[in-house]
Amino acid sequence: IKMKKIVLDIQSGIHAHNMERMLMQKLDDYQVIISESPDSTVGWCETHKPDVLLMEVKAYSPWIFSERMKIWEKVKRSIAACRIILFVDDESDLDLTENVRQAKRNGLIDAFLFGSVSDNYFASVIDSV
Repeated sequence: IKMKKIVLDIQSGIHAHNMERMLMQKLDDYQVIISESPDSTVGWCETHKPDVLLMEVKAYSPWIFSERMKIWEKVKRSIAACRIILFVDDESDLDLTENVRQAKRNGLIDAFLFGSVSDNYFASVIDSV
């Protein structure tokens, strides 16, 4: 079995490491790579050629939706098979949530997740893309 790879681009390092631990418990055949910052995400993807890129979207730079989509365009150019999942930790920002939903409706992203979903659901969505 080929080990699948996922690159996590999450604002909080602690949150990213918790997510990594949870994913490694739920998904045996995944290697998790944590990007240190949005500036290094494209480079990490070019190096590791992930199957999935999971990026957190926030209401402020450098995690805003438009900046995330620019990173995704660069990754998609070099790794066409990579899938994108956007992660919104705080559902209280309705504009942000709607942007992410609309991106899925428009086919710009493969999936989205909210911070409020269970670990099993979170891992299942990642595994399903």
